[in-house]
Amino acid sequence: MASLVFPAHVSNNKPLQCSSWKAKRVRCALSPPTWREGRRMVSLSLVLSHFLLIPNRAAAEGSLLDKYVKRKKLDPLESYVPAVILTEFQIKDLEKTLEGDEPQFALCRSLLRSGPAASLRVNIRAVAQYASDSGNGKTAFSNVDECLRSLEELDSLLLHASRNDPEASVKSMKAQISSALHALDSLLQTVPSEVLNKGKAIADSYRDREDEETESLDPEIKKLESIL
Repeated sequence: MASLVFPAHVSNNKPLQCSSWKAKRVRCALSPPTWREGRRMVSLSLVLSHFLLIPNRAAAEGSLLDKYVKRKKLDPLESYVPAVILTEFQIKDLEKTLEGDEPQFALCRSLLRSGPAASLRVNIRAVAQYASDSGNGKTAFSNVDECLRSLEELDSLLLHASRNDPEASVKSMKAQISSALHALDSLLQTVPSEVLNKGKAIADSYRDREDEETESLDPEIKKLESIL
């Protein structure tokens, strides 16, 4: 771009010429640094072409890394199975509480958020991931979705029932419980038999020990009730 020189008017009406260094300074200020922009565009195009020309390689490396990271986060399958089985027991116990004359719906909601059920989402997804590694991922993750969807609907029904909503019936709650238990049973069928049997034994042992602790507290509870 050509530099612009504006005449400065003085009393003798002659144009005042700028000194050479000032003229150069004005030209530098007005001229865009086109060579810098050109170098930036070339560098940017080279970087983009590197990724655009090898998308398959980048995608393959990303998927391998994701799989490696996910795999490293998982504990052995044996550590997830007993917790899933105990959650089944917990849901069945919740179903029994609904059979009373005056079910405590708020208490039932808290049961879904305590004990093994509190970590159900993590546990069943881990089991499904192991099933996926064995080629049964589609069925396993479908079971996971069905279970979580049923339990979320159950939780919503319990919430509405605790607010005396007549539309939230015990019958509909039991239907959601049945759906969740069916999904958990189907998911556990993807577990190798030796791991599943070991998980059942651990869960049964835990339940038996829990029952013994409850029975040992009964005399103390009765004594406290008599005092009160």
